[in-house]
Amino acid sequence: MSLLEELKWRGLIYDIINEEELEKRLKEKPITLYCGFDPTAESMHIGSLLPMVTLMRFLKQGHRIIILIGGGTGLIGDPSGKKSARTMNEAETVQQWAEAFKKQFSRFFSFDNKTCILKNNYEWLSQLKAIDMWRDYGQHFSINMMLAKEAIKSRLESGITYLEFSYMIMQSIDFLNMYLDDNLCCEMQIGGQDQWGNITAGLDLIRKTVGPEARVFGLTIPLITKNDGTKFGKTESGTVWLDKNITTPYEMYQFLINTTDDDVIRFLKYYTFLSKEEIDGLEERVQTKPHLREAQKALAREIMLMVHGEAAYCQAVKVSESLFNGDIKNLSADDISVGFKDVPSITTKEDINIVEALVTVNAASSRRAAREFINNGAVSVNGDIIKDINYLITIDKAIENAFTVIRRGKKNYYLIKHKK
Repeated sequence: MSLLEELKWRGLIYDIINEEELEKRLKEKPITLYCGFDPTAESMHIGSLLPMVTLMRFLKQGHRIIILIGGGTGLIGDPSGKKSARTMNEAETVQQWAEAFKKQFSRFFSFDNKTCILKNNYEWLSQLKAIDMWRDYGQHFSINMMLAKEAIKSRLESGITYLEFSYMIMQSIDFLNMYLDDNLCCEMQIGGQDQWGNITAGLDLIRKTVGPEARVFGLTIPLITKNDGTKFGKTESGTVWLDKNITTPYEMYQFLINTTDDDVIRFLKYYTFLSKEEIDGLEERVQTKPHLREAQKALAREIMLMVHGEAAYCQAVKVSESLFNGDIKNLSADDISVGFKDVPSITTKEDINIVEALVTVNAASSRRAAREFINNGAVSVNGDIIKDINYLITIDKAIENAFTVIRRGKKNYYLIKHKK
């Protein structure tokens, strides 16, 4: 199947401009396309990964991609999907985030300045004078047209600032600038479905500036929601970030492995490079052998390898399986620091009695309840069941003299961190 046919099969096309013309253009010679990413946080998240993977699909088919960091537009803030104005971030902060994005992109792409290019729109937007923007570009934007765009229309009741109103113009300047650049010759923009208004405004600006004969294209990707309508990439503890120091690889793995049967095939199509035959096979096994969770394991494997690499993926699997089986002895101190990041814990320099430890770490509501748990064989320490209420937890028994893992029942874990 052609690239566009594959994108359709994967459910990656929400809207497309000039589909027949684009299909023809893609067969003629490699096209240059771009996607913009505004640095509005210190890291990108798993939702940001989808347009990156889509760019990879074009790159693998021999096309030329530009990743555009919005160092300039990030200072303004896109009103799309927002009920109120974004918080204005300091220019220095946006610059720091832009640098962080650059490092993250470098984990996924090899920028050679030929087929894979990294740009920052601060490079040209920061050179614009207000009067130049109004005179050279403002004349091409009809207020009626801008008000009709969903990103603007949805904010009219709650209010929209002139600053946000100008965002569409700035993003259109990006497209025009890269279209006219002889070294880039960018003909296409992709983005999330909420970017439709900005993308079409860019196409209009190019045609009004260059002429109606300009061959330019746009494509939007669906915003990712789960079957229950909630946003993909959001958990009870917050967003799933691509930075391992914010969302650990183990936490990302847990998020992915717990994908529902209703969602997993769609996400395999979105995020992975598995073939149609492979995904169809996994879909069949979701129906016939759902308990094996093969599709979820495949989704977690493919995304984890892409984002964090083999070592982090293997560690996440090891920790998950050890916790599921209660095989704590198989874990290193590093494994424990990853897998037990959010469990109830205490830190101590002293030896501590098992009864006192259970109460202190909130594994038992009282000393009496703690003794009952112990007598019933419901408490284990570092993988060993403890039935002695006088058992002493000491640093020399701790895993690598650092951690003691307490389990009460099958799924309730608690952690004692030892300090020398």
